[in-house]
Amino acid sequence: MDVFVLLGSFILLLIFRVPIALTLIISSLLTGIYMGVDPAALVQRMVGGLNSFSLLAIPFFILAGEIMNEGGISRRLIDLANVLIGRIRGGLAMVNVLASTFFGGISGSALADTSSLGSVLIPMMKKQKYDADYSVSVTISSATQGVLIPPSHNMIIFSTAAGGVSVGALFMGGLLPGLLLGLAIMILTYVIAVKRKYPKGEPVAKEEIPKIIREGLLGLFTIVIIMGGILSGMFTATESAAIGALYAFIIAFFVYREVSIKRMGVILHNTFKTLAMVLFLIGASSAFGWLLAMLRVPQMVADALISISPNNFITILLILIILLLLGMIMDMAPLILIATPILLPVAISAGVDPVHFGVMLILSLGIGLVTPPVGAVLFVGSAIGRISIEKVSKSMLPFYGAMLTVLLLVAYVPSLTLWLPSLFE
Repeated sequence: MDVFVLLGSFILLLIFRVPIALTLIISSLLTGIYMGVDPAALVQRMVGGLNSFSLLAIPFFILAGEIMNEGGISRRLIDLANVLIGRIRGGLAMVNVLASTFFGGISGSALADTSSLGSVLIPMMKKQKYDADYSVSVTISSATQGVLIPPSHNMIIFSTAAGGVSVGALFMGGLLPGLLLGLAIMILTYVIAVKRKYPKGEPVAKEEIPKIIREGLLGLFTIVIIMGGILSGMFTATESAAIGALYAFIIAFFVYREVSIKRMGVILHNTFKTLAMVLFLIGASSAFGWLLAMLRVPQMVADALISISPNNFITILLILIILLLLGMIMDMAPLILIATPILLPVAISAGVDPVHFGVMLILSLGIGLVTPPVGAVLFVGSAIGRISIEKVSKSMLPFYGAMLTVLLLVAYVPSLTLWLPSLFE
């Protein structure tokens, strides 16, 4: 009955569209009252969930992404990608994918990627006679790289929910799967472009190429600072994030100089707004997760999945199906916080390394961002492209196929995730 009160109230509140953070708090409070748990204990669990040094990296990563987004990085990354692959058949679509690869490594956010790059590239693609639904599909599917390619604040959230899995290992573990996802989408865009006879990109003037490369690499050097600091052992993830944010500030305001220092107020406002939502969710989910553990829900789920089949292959497949289905109806951050304490023990019992599971989970939920009915990135892309979600969803079918193929490869070929982290142990 305790489990029924916790999960039943949670599902009921979701049906009534109560914000997820409030849903977590209310369902935890109702269950605590039913069980006779002191409400002060739940508050302590919420505060304790935020008492983690690694969480300090999140505001700096968000700030760096906001600064680079405001500071003109989007256009420069598009120009850099265009220099590299723009002359190929369907070049602008491939530029879209490569620019997302670059931008994802700076912002760590699929939503920011779609909002920033999509507002430029979707109109450009439509102007060059690309179909509107295809333009949106390329943009939103490639944006999912942002949740995998380091630095990703979603990896930090998983690290916290998983009890302290190495952030550096998670960052390195997500790199190859993120690049593989980008490659798979790029191959698909080329095949479709040839089939539909989409145009080649326009040539870039030779005298402009050095400037485009120089300015593009200056922005991308943010990733080198963050990852280099972590992997070399010179900085913690938090210190690297802070230095990366400082570098982004210098590049945006004193090198690119496309934006006035007065915009810093808007940047900080957007950063604090996003940060407040993330931290509120982490605190609320800590109390919820404590009750789940107290009621032995993770063990019950593990026993139920193992009872279906003792085969580890089947268990991993069932985990992926659960994550994909959950990703269709809930946002990413709360799902990381809710699903990790439940499914991580199941994955470990099936022989899955925690870093490997983290990348599987992030990729699965990333696919959920572009899947109806609650795909936030799908909604934003459709709004920018001024096209219905139904049309985009239909156009997304081959892209879903590519993303699911990569997900299965990541799930069943652990070396794709664990090889790079093993080099830096």
